[in-house]
Parts: sequence; structure tokens; C-alpha cells
Amino acid sequence: MKLSSGLKSFLILAIIAAMTAIVLVGFNVPGIKYTIGKAYDSIRYGIDISGGVSAVLSAPEGVTPTDDQLETVKGIIDTRLEGKQIYDKTVTVDKVNRRVLVEIPYKKGSESSDPYETIADIGATAMLSFREVDEDKIDPETGDYVMTDRIVLQGSEIESAVAETNPETQMAYVRLIFSDDGAKKFEEATERLVGKKIAIYLDDQMVSAPIVNGKITGKDKAVIELGAYDPQQSITQAKELAAIIRSGALPFKLEAKDVNHISPIVGENALNISIYAGAVAILLVWLFMLLYYRVPGLVADIALLGQAAAVILILVLSGMSLTLPGIAGMILTVGMSVDANVIIFERIKEEIKSGKTVQAAVDLGFDRAFTAILDGNLTTLITAVILYYFGTGAVRSFAITLGLGVILNFLTAIFATKIVLKSLAEIRALRKPWLFGAKGGTANV
Repeated sequence: MKLSSGLKSFLILAIIAAMTAIVLVGFNVPGIKYTIGKAYDSIRYGIDISGGVSAVLSAPEGVTPTDDQLETVKGIIDTRLEGKQIYDKTVTVDKVNRRVLVEIPYKKGSESSDPYETIADIGATAMLSFREVDEDKIDPETGDYVMTDRIVLQGSEIESAVAETNPETQMAYVRLIFSDDGAKKFEEATERLVGKKIAIYLDDQMVSAPIVNGKITGKDKAVIELGAYDPQQSITQAKELAAIIRSGALPFKLEAKDVNHISPIVGENALNISIYAGAVAILLVWLFMLLYYRVPGLVADIALLGQAAAVILILVLSGMSLTLPGIAGMILTVGMSVDANVIIFERIKEEIKSGKTVQAAVDLGFDRAFTAILDGNLTTLITAVILYYFGTGAVRSFAITLGLGVILNFLTAIFATKIVLKSLAEIRALRKPWLFGAKGGTANV
């Protein structure tokens, strides 16, 4: 069934209103477990705004890592942090002292707590292992089985891991894909240990200890059940654990030493000033578009609001760290959005002046401006991709917000704005050239 232009316009405006409301006040409906906090409080800010943590990660006593192992550790830590959308970070190798130096922004909500909570974002150094256990030996402090030296297999024998959801319980788990050798070892162990437990450890912490019901064959038959009781929490934990396993096993256990607080480079005042500057810029743009282009300007203002809300929501939901360069990228896309709309609206004015009706002018204006807008957005998007690929830290934050803004700008300018403007042009009272910023033209009746 084909939706009318009026209904399409209503849906677009409703979506924009909903996104804006979520950004401003959050999402918390009674009876629904899924919640979203206010954007200002929920975004994870970069080191330059909220500070962070620095730590020295080194091998245990008696282990002397090689240069290649240190580089492997650096690559794995980089992968894990980027898997959590943390781009405002610094990971360097100190080959003289055989250690890795890490600086990362604070974890959301942990600014006033132990900095070790933020360092745990790296993945708790993540040495994954499956071990046989003595079921009569339990740690009295944690209630977990005491770790033994009887290793069934290790993380290096796992090729990949995928977070999946049980359709009946809605609880998530992690499915493991073994290497050929890992699958053989797991098959042999499960055949030998039927009726007993195999504990799964991440470093020294037990994740689960399932009972072996029978021999398990195949590379993708093993799953890790998590201890969460809330479906949303289990999904988050499963995705994080799967990402840690996929990033690869570390060649040795890491110990976090010299964990220190990093003071913000510019601080929260700079964030507030940037937000204020961005708000003033958007208000001035709104005012100009409304006064100069009238009805199309009003539609563009609403679309610009939706674009900004969508970018902020993506940052909140993804947990991506936002830096001041990232905010600059968001503000820059506001200018690009205006540029695209100006091209379209000037085309519409030219068509009206040439004698076209308002409805025909809207169609032709969008069609003839499409190529110029596509070229402009595509070249900027290519620049954002290059900055992301070759850049590090805050440069990547800028590239991400710029790229997101460009994509959303194209969608709002070419599709959302067009749908709403065409539906308004169907209203007889609005078919007047001056309401579209044009002088002269036909009566359009």
C-alpha cells in the first residue's frame, strides 16, 4: 500500500520530534526496561573534556616480552578500544622498559570512582581459557571454582565469537567458533568429562562453569552462557565478551600498574562554550532560512533539527567518545546542510520565476540540484573516510561526526525535506511564490 505524501510527512515530523525529545529529556517509559538517559549526561566525553586515566601495562614478573609481542599487545588493545568506539586514546609501546602505555577517557559515570573501573574497559587483559575444575574446591570470597592448571583449550584456539539471543528466553549468549585444533581438543575433553564441569575463565575471573551433557563435535557448537538476569544487560555483556574474544588472545597476561588520573585538557567549561556556540549558530541559521526562504526555510529548519538529534543519538547509543574536534565536525555539518538546502531552494525560486507552478518548481528544483549536492557530500565523505583511516585519537572523532553528519545531511536534504515540501505544496493556500521566497511567477492556482 502506497502512503500518501501527507502521511509520509507526518511520519517524518513525528520521528524528528521523538528523536529531539529523547535527546533533551531521555527515554524512560514505565513498564519498558529499555531506557536512554539525557544526551548531555549519557555521552562519553573525550580526555580533552572530561579527563581520563593513564596506566602502565606490563607482563608478570619473570616474563620478558619480545618486541613483536609488545606490538601484538598494542594492536589488540587498539582493536578492543575501537570496538567500544573509544577513539580518543593513546596506546604506545615502551620497548626499553618492555611495557605498554595507555591513556583513555573516563568511562561514563566513573569520574569520581576508582580509575581501575575505566581501565577495565580494555577488556581486563582477557586471557580466555577453558579448564577442568575440582568441584569441591571453591573460593570462599567469590564463590567460584578455584582455577586449576588443567587447561582444556585457550583463547588462541578460538577463531571467532558471535553474540546471539535465545528466542525463547530473550537472553543473550556467546557462540564460539574454534580452530580445527581447538575443535578436536574440545571434542576430546567433552567426551572425557561427561557429567562434569568445564569452567571458562577470563583472566582469573570465572565467567561460567557449564556441565558437560555429552560429547560436543563441530567448530561452532560451544556457547558461553552469561550470568545476567536482565535481557538487555545480557545482550550488552555478550557483545562485549564476543568483541574481546574476536580481538585475539594476548600473548601474556597484563598487569595494570601506575594507574593515574588525567586532568581535562580544556575542561567542561570548553564543552559548555562549544554547545552554546553551536546553539547560537543553529538559531541564526534557522532565522535566516525562515526569513529568506519562508516555507522551504521552515522545512529546512525542522530537517536540520532532526539531523542534529540523529547524530547525538548515534553517539549516545554507540557509546562513542565525543571530543571537541568531534563537536566541531557536528557544527561543520550544519553549514553543509544549509549549503545543500540553499542550492535546492534557489533552484525552486528560478523555476517559479520562469513560470512554473509551485508544485512543478519543487520537483524540478530537487531534481536539478541533486547532482551538485551528491558531488559535494561525496567529496566531503571521502575526506572523512581518509581522516578516519589515517588519523588517530581526536582526529578520528572529528572524522566520525563529520561523516555521520554528511550522510544524514544527504538523507534529510534529498528525501525528508523533499517529501515534506511536496506535501505542503499541495495545500492551495501555500501555492504562492512569495511563500517560497520568489517574486513574480504564475498565480499557481
